Amino acid sequence: MENIIGGRLAAEALIERGVDYVFTISGGHITPIYQFLEGSGVTLFDTRHEQAAVFMAEAYGRLKRKPGIAMVTAGPGFTNALSGIANARLSNSPLVLISGCVGLESIEKLDLQDMRQAPVIEPMVKKSLVCHTPHRIPEFVDLAYRNAISGRPGPVYLELPVDVLNGAVNAEKVRKVNTSCCDSRPVDLEGAAKIMEMIRKAKKPLLIAGSGAWYADAADELVRFVESTGIRALTSSQGRGIIPDTHPLCFESSLAIRPGAALLANISADLVIFLGSRMNLYYIFGDVFSPTAKIIQVDIEPEEMGRNRSIDLAVISDVKALLAECNRLLDASGDAKNLRTSFREWVEVLEKADSESKAQTQPQWESDAVPIHAMRAAHEVNTFMNRPDDIVVADGGDAQVWMGMTRTVAGPGSYLDANLFGCLGVGLPYANAAQLVNPGKRVCLFCGDGSTGFNFMEFETAIRRKLPVVVVISNDLGWGMIRHSQSLRLGHSINDGCEIGYVPYHKLVEALGGFGVEVDRPEDIRPALEAAFASGKTACINVMTDPDTVSPGSVALADLGSYKA
Repeated sequence: MENIIGGRLAAEALIERGVDYVFTISGGHITPIYQFLEGSGVTLFDTRHEQAAVFMAEAYGRLKRKPGIAMVTAGPGFTNALSGIANARLSNSPLVLISGCVGLESIEKLDLQDMRQAPVIEPMVKKSLVCHTPHRIPEFVDLAYRNAISGRPGPVYLELPVDVLNGAVNAEKVRKVNTSCCDSRPVDLEGAAKIMEMIRKAKKPLLIAGSGAWYADAADELVRFVESTGIRALTSSQGRGIIPDTHPLCFESSLAIRPGAALLANISADLVIFLGSRMNLYYIFGDVFSPTAKIIQVDIEPEEMGRNRSIDLAVISDVKALLAECNRLLDASGDAKNLRTSFREWVEVLEKADSESKAQTQPQWESDAVPIHAMRAAHEVNTFMNRPDDIVVADGGDAQVWMGMTRTVAGPGSYLDANLFGCLGVGLPYANAAQLVNPGKRVCLFCGDGSTGFNFMEFETAIRRKLPVVVVISNDLGWGMIRHSQSLRLGHSINDGCEIGYVPYHKLVEALGGFGVEVDRPEDIRPALEAAFASGKTACINVMTDPDTVSPGSVALADLGSYKA
């Protein structure tokens, strides 16, 4: 029987898993895998920075609901990947990071790019794996993949020392495993019955669907549930769009700062049903809800129950299966019509609040001011990206806030941002990944000028890979959120570290071979969007926005606990 090296075993394990893309930057420590992926059905998608490779893998995992694969070389390649891993962990994104490292025989010899990698990343991932023998590589690849997507998704780390990858082993000693991830959907039948009982007693119920509802693929069951009960829904994180914002029973984002009914719904509800969503900063760690409100939390991960606030009913369950059981109970009881009637007054209150709040914000969305109000820029993107399958990505401090306050998410998997980790620089990698896995769809990134600089050369990646993403930069000449929060907190902003100044980003993109245009007047934004998409190229629209406009995010940052004396 022939001998086979570890690099080939790793490549074959990825191929047999059906992996289509590995997001990566090449390096000597992972060349043994590269050589056997070359010419295979797996595309090595090379970025210009390891951070961008991991961000692309994360976005791929979010959109496809299966692990994205990133591969980096040892030492600096590994350390460059860490921000992306931290972002994926807090966002519960399924991802496998494969990293090369110094050979086992060279540990503590001060070899090239030598460092202890696994202890650094272990607190940041669901599971950290190091394979020490070539013949076990297929088992470790299988283990990493399954852990990334099972239960609550998240990033998994797999370290493959270079001498293990180059090491030869008798093929007969290799145990190849390729276990399909468990597709069962655990459901708490008793919990479903208790949920329905609590709903019947409620006067002002509210449902919040988060990332867990998206990963459970629960859109159909959720829409049926709210249509049957008349309970109004909000969505959060990767759950945005799982019930479309355009649905009459959805009040859009659960963020209290968003114009609409979310704030009143959050503070006034007497029953809040969390479906795969977490009690985090966005809900002031639970304090946004009335102290007398009953809280139901449905999650696949027991760890989430009782975080920050006592839960009245904790249901450990798959969201899709739980909703299916609730719908069955509704059908059996015949309660649906009575429930819809009993909640009508509450719904009318929320509808009025929704209209009034949006009317107050309309002057900002339609502002004709010059310099351009950033909300007008976000509004122009939102109204232009009006196809059901359009994808919008947001990146930055204030820029992400403005788009989060504005974007109408018409379908699941069509909106991406950094989420709770607030990591700048995700925008171009996310947009590139969205275009890669959704060829033919329109993808638009709305980002700040500060965040644009983090992974700017991913414009070149997009151009080289012929990914016609359109990037709208809200250019307020600096780090707007920090500048404004400092002014609010200190009485002035600190120019060193807050001011960037004018940069012709559009011309830089033109020089790389893309489409570029600068916009100084609000009425020119839409024509610029039309021209950018019509060009068929990677495009940059450099929108000069008002440096003095303060977002609710800046206000919140000024009040952050660590700023207080």
